[in-house]
Amino acid sequence: MYKTILVTIDLTHKPSWEMALPEAAALAKASGGVLHVLSVVPKVRSPLVAGYLPPGFETHALEDASSQLSKIAKDNIDPSIESHVHLAHGVVHEEVLKAIVTVKADLVVMASHSPDRVREFLVGSQADRVVRRSPVSVLVVRK
Repeated sequence: MYKTILVTIDLTHKPSWEMALPEAAALAKASGGVLHVLSVVPKVRSPLVAGYLPPGFETHALEDASSQLSKIAKDNIDPSIESHVHLAHGVVHEEVLKAIVTVKADLVVMASHSPDRVREFLVGSQADRVVRRSPVSVLVVRK
């Protein structure tokens, strides 16, 4: 069974914690494993976009995300499961791949939007990027 499970949470996409988090928690409970909950605040990579944001925007976004992530974990994870929350800031799939190594995960659980060819062509799928590059198994949960 899996001993260290990493579940990713998109704070802007409620199904990510309504679908993936319960699945990951159930697996952790069944195996007696540790659950790591990760959310990534995307870094503003375009100087053009960053110029339109108010000063301190990223700092405020990180503080808000940390608060939301803690509340989601507290409200949705059985206290009998050993769990840890992690907040990262950067490119989503890169931060997920780093976290896999850092927490020594042997399974990643992610929610994914239903396929949309136009969206995937333009921006790609974070779950797809993780699946293709992950050194461990990835469970993609769909609606």
